[in-house]
Amino acid sequence: MILLLIYFLTVSGNMSVSLLILADKHLIQTPMYLFISTLSFLETLYINVTVPFMLMCMWRGKVQIKFNHCLLQMYLLHSLGITENYLLNIMAYDRMVAICNPLRYHTVMTSKHCTILLSSCWLLGFTSPIIHLVSVLKLPFCGPNTINHVFCDLSPLLKLSCMDTSFTFILNFLISLCIISCTFFFVSVTYIRIIITILRMSCTYGRKKAFSTCASHLTTVLLFYGSLGFIYIRPKVEYSLEYDKLIAVNYSVLIPFLNPIIYSFRNKEIKNTFKKLLNRYKNFRA
Repeated sequence: MILLLIYFLTVSGNMSVSLLILADKHLIQTPMYLFISTLSFLETLYINVTVPFMLMCMWRGKVQIKFNHCLLQMYLLHSLGITENYLLNIMAYDRMVAICNPLRYHTVMTSKHCTILLSSCWLLGFTSPIIHLVSVLKLPFCGPNTINHVFCDLSPLLKLSCMDTSFTFILNFLISLCIISCTFFFVSVTYIRIIITILRMSCTYGRKKAFSTCASHLTTVLLFYGSLGFIYIRPKVEYSLEYDKLIAVNYSVLIPFLNPIIYSFRNKEIKNTFKKLLNRYKNFRA
């Protein structure tokens, strides 16, 4: 099965990136690699929330899931998604300081500052979806109990309620709009400033290196916000459920799968660390 293969490659790829960075003292003390390691760990958690359930559904045809378990899956899905959202903003901020204010980088991005940023990221990520959770808990469910989706999410759950969910939809829409648009605006402004600074560089090598460093992160940002925006901040109109499922698979499976490839495996430092560990293993076996 293709999905099972992608799942295995995603988990092994992301965990490999995290462990490689943790194994190198120099990399783990560098903010950029600390954030990449966190992103890889986050993607591993994210794909484990959705894909095992998808695989079970494909294997058995239909899978029964308790309402509380369904809500837990929705909460974890949103929490990890919002955490990644904030993490991408932190990573953009890190690159902006490194490129626009290189002389101040080590005084701004200290170990303490990085710890505060990451702690805030996880805290906000896991508290923001509580409103979504409470709004669904207040709804009565008395009709069909079959979710026409690849996993438990807000929209398919709202469709199962036997009362008008317009207010709940609008409330959650406004919260999602606020979070996604504000963070995307910050990332956009950050990258505009980065690009302007890079274009002003007189050194061709420095310009090329800066663009190369930012290209991977920018690709991840565009994939993430493109999928997220379509699902959570679109107006309430009828869309094809099959199309919804396709987009859901994109941001819950393909993005975690692609991130280690576009973000880390092209990185020379991570490649060198892998070669060092491989040589150590060969010498140990010899």
